[in-house]
Amino acid sequence: MRTLLPEITPNWQQWLPVGDGHELYVEEVGNPQGLPVVVLHGGPGAGCNETMRRFFDPARYRVILFDQRGAGRSRPHASLEGNNTQNLVADIELIRANLGIDSWLVFGGSWGSTLALAYAETHPQRVKALVLRGIFLARDEDIHWMTAPDGGSAQVYPDHYRDFLEPLGGEAHDLLARYYALLTSDNELERMQAAKAWTLWEGRMVNLVPPARVDEIYTDPSLALAVGRMECHYFVHRCFLDEDQLLLDAHKLAGIPTVLVHGRYDMVCKLENATSLAAKLPDAQLWIVPAAGHSAMEPGITDGLIKALDWVWEKLK
Repeated sequence: MRTLLPEITPNWQQWLPVGDGHELYVEEVGNPQGLPVVVLHGGPGAGCNETMRRFFDPARYRVILFDQRGAGRSRPHASLEGNNTQNLVADIELIRANLGIDSWLVFGGSWGSTLALAYAETHPQRVKALVLRGIFLARDEDIHWMTAPDGGSAQVYPDHYRDFLEPLGGEAHDLLARYYALLTSDNELERMQAAKAWTLWEGRMVNLVPPARVDEIYTDPSLALAVGRMECHYFVHRCFLDEDQLLLDAHKLAGIPTVLVHGRYDMVCKLENATSLAAKLPDAQLWIVPAAGHSAMEPGITDGLIKALDWVWEKLK
């Protein structure tokens, strides 16, 4: 089984102005002459981290990682101003053009897979290949799965769902609208309590077996505020996509080598997302990982992603 490569430090780091008052944190690791790849993190709002660099062979790949609007080290933190899918797609193109890259491999997981599909369907000529993990199609049913009392996640984690409802007085009606009101409130304490509850709900179901420090990790104030505010912001606005848009436009990806890696027991993004997408992409590789949930750090998912990058390298070299 493949495991993460050794730690690596960036060749350079910068902040790139993209409009609406946003500056994106961007870094490069690996071989500056290598096959270009852009990494799209999840959330929205989660940001990149050092571990995400370690999926890539630094001799082969020129890896561009960046924190999306309001996430991670990008500025201003947790800002919702001009924060929508279309602007994120435009940001990716701005980064590509700014770096003088003609086309690149797009690597994304969870929300990063959504953004990767939206980008690739908008700019297919700029995409050499796709490696996607934990597919999220941003349909009403996918948001329902994660947030509704009769959704799949709540049915598997009813105890954690009760905690998720605490900021709403234990009531699930109008959940997204009421959470959004809390997460955009002028009351700092109210806003942070809601953010921690939102992010902890997701964090507790990311792994098949949650890590020992899961509550501590997902209630970190900076992470919680960015993820809680932005995920709810995007969900309230149906991810700024038309219903079924990503599936209806999947034909635009014809000819692009694609690997989909999805855990069989993913409780954040149900497996049907990946099978439905694969049905629209008959040439895509769908790799279902038997004993894994959602996280890229699940051993089987890590193994699958690194093997997917090997498969793509052989296709493109």
